[in-house]
Amino acid sequence: MPDYKEQAAPPPSTAAMESAATGSTGEEVTPTPNLHRSLRRFDITAMAVAAVISFDTVGQIATGGGEAVTWTAVIAVAFLVPYALLFAETGAAFPQEGGPYVWVKLAFGRLTAALTTLFYWVTNPIWLGGSLVFIAAQTWDGFVFRLGQGTFADYAFKTVFIWTAILTAVVSLRKGKWITTAGAAAKVLALTVFTATAVAYGMAHGFQGLTGTTGDTTATATTTFSPTTAGFLALVPVLLFAYVGFEAPNAAGEEMHDPQRDVPTALGRSAAIAAACYLLPVLAILSVVPPGKVTGIGGFMEGARTIFTVYGGASGALLKATALLFVFALLTQGSAWMIVSDRMQAMAAADGGFFSRKLGAFHPTLGTPVRTNLLSGVIATVFMVAAMRLADGDAAAVFSVVLTVAVTTLLLSYLTVIPALAVLRLRHRDVPRPYQVPFGTKGFMICAVLVYAWILTGSWTALFPGTLEALLGITYDFHGTWGVTRTAFEAFTLGTVVALLLIGTIGHKMAGAVNTRARVRR
Repeated sequence: MPDYKEQAAPPPSTAAMESAATGSTGEEVTPTPNLHRSLRRFDITAMAVAAVISFDTVGQIATGGGEAVTWTAVIAVAFLVPYALLFAETGAAFPQEGGPYVWVKLAFGRLTAALTTLFYWVTNPIWLGGSLVFIAAQTWDGFVFRLGQGTFADYAFKTVFIWTAILTAVVSLRKGKWITTAGAAAKVLALTVFTATAVAYGMAHGFQGLTGTTGDTTATATTTFSPTTAGFLALVPVLLFAYVGFEAPNAAGEEMHDPQRDVPTALGRSAAIAAACYLLPVLAILSVVPPGKVTGIGGFMEGARTIFTVYGGASGALLKATALLFVFALLTQGSAWMIVSDRMQAMAAADGGFFSRKLGAFHPTLGTPVRTNLLSGVIATVFMVAAMRLADGDAAAVFSVVLTVAVTTLLLSYLTVIPALAVLRLRHRDVPRPYQVPFGTKGFMICAVLVYAWILTGSWTALFPGTLEALLGITYDFHGTWGVTRTAFEAFTLGTVVALLLIGTIGHKMAGAVNTRARVRR
């Protein structure tokens, strides 16, 4: 554990935050210790792109077939646009360090904020130690160097991957932002090359995925872009998970140079980039991979293996280079989320909402919540080991189930974040809002209701897959879909949710007891 002097002052009180937000001359906000303003508009955009564009979900979305493209486009318009509008206005109006933690605390109090932040934060070590590290290992094993499944090399690779991501979050944001920027560039570059190569391959060999050709002249498969209810229910959780997260840079609100101006513009740019970076690669995968051959964990790289044959003798080297770029992008994606979510959790701890204020200490030189960073690393490592045991090393089954756990915990956190935004809009009308949702309060509330309906649907289908299908009379093969029994699935997902509620409640009560004793001593 790093040795440094504790300087974890709690974030500002509710009154102080309101005062700062309205620009009054009353009580001033006490700045969080050891923070340095290092994020400009470009950095905020890059951080959002690095965090939101999820390589691990591209293949998973593509498993939905042709209608995945349709639903990706529909949700981009009907969910992403109002979602981005909500957070662009709120992020500019309330730019305090901790972002969503501050917003929920202002609206509903410390306990609700602490539980919400716990669900938001723990998503990321679960995700890092689950789907991200599994798809990275699968890619390395298949395209760079043989690891095997459940071997010492497999465990070693995954452990190094996790702790490299954690250490990139530990370094100062002035340096760490360049790591996430490089990751954002790697993602956009890889997806652009992939899409362009898919077009070249399709022109040379035909678009098999779109025409329905399977390679056997006596057999064909039907590829359709027509949306279905079953397809919607299967895709909505992962698509929402793919699109959320544009508020993440606000966790470092006090480390931005000009959040009031930069946040709305950065969110608009990153949202447009994200929509394109999901739609085009998914369409590219489906256009060149025969129907029924797309897998969630290997979708992107297996598609690359097919289309890179257009480069002839150079295809092997280019494929390996793409695999390395792919793994690097996954690594920086994990570190980007660690950077922002660890700050949120640290602010909750510093505010006396989670076990000990010591977890909220920011290093005096690095300006990062090192203790929370290290805690994330431990959780990610434990979750990786647990996930390996879940399906006896079956990477595909582990990937799908653990990704769903991450989807569930993150979406559940928005069930309080979105209402909090609405409450702040109604209660604090005097707060200066450099950017406003079109049509004022009415437009804001319409966006909030629409986004909440999407989140509610996604949360239910992620936590209880197959239940809405049963109500609608749609056949649902649970084991065939997930590779595990419903009992094992629910034990992992529901068990995680219940454990988090218990941990959050106990952590809040223990922190409250410590705060009470501290006041008595004074």
